[in-house]
Amino acid sequence: MQETPSTRAAAKGLQNAKELEGHLSWLDSITGPALGVLAVASGIYTYLGVSSLLVDTGGWAVLAAMAYSIAVSVAIFVFWSYLMRLVPAVRTAAARVGLLLSMGLGSLAIIAMSSWLNAAALAGAAAVEQHLARTVQDYQASLEQTNAIALAAQALERDVARVRQSFEDLSDQEASGDLSGLAGRGAVFRVLRQKASELAALEAQIATQGPLVEGAFAEGNQILSRMRALTVEPGPVEARSVEFSEEAVRLAGIVARLRQLSVAPLVLRAAQDLSASVVLPELDGRSAGARSDQAATIDSVMTVLGQRASTLSQAAEEVLSLQAPVETVYTPISTADAVIRYAANFGPSWAGAIAIDLLPAVLVFILAVTQAAIRTARGDTRVEDSMTVADLRMALGVYRELESVIPQEQAQPAEDDQDRPPARVEPLKPGAVR
Repeated sequence: MQETPSTRAAAKGLQNAKELEGHLSWLDSITGPALGVLAVASGIYTYLGVSSLLVDTGGWAVLAAMAYSIAVSVAIFVFWSYLMRLVPAVRTAAARVGLLLSMGLGSLAIIAMSSWLNAAALAGAAAVEQHLARTVQDYQASLEQTNAIALAAQALERDVARVRQSFEDLSDQEASGDLSGLAGRGAVFRVLRQKASELAALEAQIATQGPLVEGAFAEGNQILSRMRALTVEPGPVEARSVEFSEEAVRLAGIVARLRQLSVAPLVLRAAQDLSASVVLPELDGRSAGARSDQAATIDSVMTVLGQRASTLSQAAEEVLSLQAPVETVYTPISTADAVIRYAANFGPSWAGAIAIDLLPAVLVFILAVTQAAIRTARGDTRVEDSMTVADLRMALGVYRELESVIPQEQAQPAEDDQDRPPARVEPLKPGAVR
């Protein structure tokens, strides 16, 4: 029989299918153990992650963590074993879609019950340290901004000094007679000196706040230095978190003290009272004209007071309008929560934690593609066309055994008939029909 191209192609396809089946047969022997190792490894990291979440460290906590990790390992092994067997075997599109949807849903369940705990075990301590470092940055920003507002308020001392100096200069002019035309220390002089004294007292009060602001800021920086050291010190992060929390409470107190040391509200109230609380003295001019000149001068002084008060109020309001820092509060966080919150900073750890659980999905697709290739290579070939020499030898051996067994079974009834006694013949009764 002459071999046609289609026959050669079919033979080549059968050879390729046999080769792929041989590879799958060998790989199947290591797939189970490999899948078991992956499941056990995931269970170990899951145990570490669960242990970090449990508050109690007694025997029951250990037993609970072990039970959960064992359940995760069994679930991963069984889930991927099902899919490795079923996905490559199905032939219809509906069945494939159903199994792939089941695989997606199961993968999400595995990530929810195992992968995030694996990530907590891999990068939990580093994530907590990241949380401490972020908190230090927030506290530093809050401290610096609060100190900047306090320093801006301290700068109002120059505005107060300038207004005070202007009133003192006016009082000197009044004493020499250059202001109202009446030399001496009369009613106008006393009004100017009264306001100059009030502003001098305010200036002295502002000056006393300066060392307090500097001391609070220096103390806050010392606490920040200690907090930075705690974020990178060796040792368990839980113990460092406790000390970090204590330092955070102290630093929050420093920030609150700096807010209270701001003199901007005090300057604003003093500016509002500058023109509103003037004690007008009795006019002491000897004549009506002199008293009239004093009254006119006092009116001018009141106008100047209003202008100076408006200037101080505006300066104080500018300080008060500065945006206050957002209040920073340190909240202790577990390793699992820290890994989720700062997931963007720990991409490799998350990738490893998920890969150890979902790597068998790649094997499922490999098996599905290989089985499809085997089916394509076989095509519509009949079973007898795909038999190898070994299969023919086996079939011939079975055929010979059957040939040796069938004649014996046919001869056995003949021998049994010879050993059987002759049948008894009953005589016919009269009238019986043969």
